[in-house]
Amino acid sequence: MISEIQDTVPQLTNGFPPVPLDNNKYENVLEHLDSGIMLFDSNGVLTFINVQMAKLLELPRSLLNGCTLMQMMHLPQMSRFKKKKILRIYRETIFHRKRYHELIDEYGRHWLVTVTYGDQMDGDFLFSVKDVSDYKQIEQTAYQNDKLAMLGRISASIAHEIRNPLTAIRGFIQLLRPHLLQLGKDEYARIILTEIDRANDIIYEFLNSSKPSAPQKTIMSVDSLLKEVVLLTESEGLMKGCEITLDEAELPLNVSIDVKQIKQVILNMVKNAMDAIEDVGEEHPGLIRISTSTENKFVQISIVDNGHGMDHNTLVRLFDPFFTTKESGTGLGLSVSYRIIKNHGGTISVDSKKGEGTQFKIMLPLV
Repeated sequence: MISEIQDTVPQLTNGFPPVPLDNNKYENVLEHLDSGIMLFDSNGVLTFINVQMAKLLELPRSLLNGCTLMQMMHLPQMSRFKKKKILRIYRETIFHRKRYHELIDEYGRHWLVTVTYGDQMDGDFLFSVKDVSDYKQIEQTAYQNDKLAMLGRISASIAHEIRNPLTAIRGFIQLLRPHLLQLGKDEYARIILTEIDRANDIIYEFLNSSKPSAPQKTIMSVDSLLKEVVLLTESEGLMKGCEITLDEAELPLNVSIDVKQIKQVILNMVKNAMDAIEDVGEEHPGLIRISTSTENKFVQISIVDNGHGMDHNTLVRLFDPFFTTKESGTGLGLSVSYRIIKNHGGTISVDSKKGEGTQFKIMLPLV
């Protein structure tokens, strides 16, 4: 039996002649990968770089091929930001034997850099760079949802513990108010009652940030809702030195929403825009532009301002509960807005650059 198998194996092998490797074919595959590829030989000379990597470095390949790492660092066409990132990867690879590096480029995109070297590479160093921004966005969304769920558990356990004593204090102050009035100290009672009400409002926001009530939906025109928001905010906008404009859609756009909740979200966006414009001062006339458009089966509500804008570190934490850049802010407004829009089957996103203003986009399903 064994002898028969031994006789058959050579016959099978002879039946399938070896196929020669087509190096040009494999090189063509590497050229058009969506990941950036760069290969240095054992002497530190760049021997191969694909199209995607040249795009990432924003340099022509003809300028890079044959360069050493140090020669690349002296190219005047390469930005200072990229040089710093490359040097950091070089130090961590050589001195700390680190093979995986995560970095954020100057455009806010996330990249994973993998370095392959060792005996299997015959002294060469292979760098591959992949855009992982979408994965980071999914990770951030999951993290956001986990934090909101935790916030819900915390709020449920402490809400009554805080509200009950506040209710008792408010009741006793009202009983004492006539006596304070006789002493000419009624102002003290008014201040105490005002502060108790403010504390209750903060608790209410805190509870809503973890679990807004289920939306009580009615069908409404988006433009009608936005007109109400403009009427409610235009006087305050004028006081803060900014104009609020509304670009109405040509055709009626109807959505099924909880009017009170969605109005709360848009009012919050507009007031944030007013604050951003007020911080700029009198550098330029303030403008908040609200507009609508359709995208697939969704209506997009866009709120754009020409305020001071936000940096990347602020943007990534913008919807976190309790994160705020305002001295008197609670950091709950945008986290509440995020949950309300999600409960309506929509999405909310933001685009901003420091010194260039901010744009919020709210997507809601059309009826």
